[in-house]
Amino acid sequence: MSAEAKLREQICLLAKSLFDRGLTHGSTGNVSARTPDGGLLVSPTGTSFGRLDPGSLSRFDDQGALIGGDKPTKEMPLHSAFYETRETAGAVVHLHSCHAVAWSMMPDADPDNFLPPLTPYGLMQLGRVKLLPFFLPGDPAMGEAVRGLAGKRSVVMLANHGPVVAGKDVEAACNAIEELENTARLAMMMRGVTARALTDDQVQAVVTAFDIDWDD
Repeated sequence: MSAEAKLREQICLLAKSLFDRGLTHGSTGNVSARTPDGGLLVSPTGTSFGRLDPGSLSRFDDQGALIGGDKPTKEMPLHSAFYETRETAGAVVHLHSCHAVAWSMMPDADPDNFLPPLTPYGLMQLGRVKLLPFFLPGDPAMGEAVRGLAGKRSVVMLANHGPVVAGKDVEAACNAIEELENTARLAMMMRGVTARALTDDQVQAVVTAFDIDWDD
């Protein structure tokens, strides 16, 4: 099996795992990954993560031209913006995960540091998460908002919509977006309770120990 064929299978396997565990639903969510030749494989528009077909994934060449597969997701501006601004991005995943969306609706959610520091793993896998305002689905302005961050964030949260994560590869991106959803779930569970979050000193210790890009 070729490297690209293996990547196609991996994308569909991981997407189904996310779907089966309720992290996205219906035909929501989209995923893309770099191919060995510098192109992209992208989930098609209107498809379910639970039923992706490896042979139908949208295929782009290294110049960004669609050369095969079905019509890609309408959220391509989001994906393209991450690849253009983060050289380390090997995959991008976008979900409509329930707890992350719920937390984005909270009036006290911090736009510059969306998730409270509840566990070290949230910091390690996500860094500082930027909460972006609401955009219409598919609006190219979402991509411009990501470009405006100049590659400083690997994760953004679209208000009332869902998280978007760029990772070194598709497995890393999926792991990180699961960590985001779990942290948001913890935040919702702890809402209204005087929870013991990590202190500033503990956050700094994690940031230093794991060389996390934490500054604005």
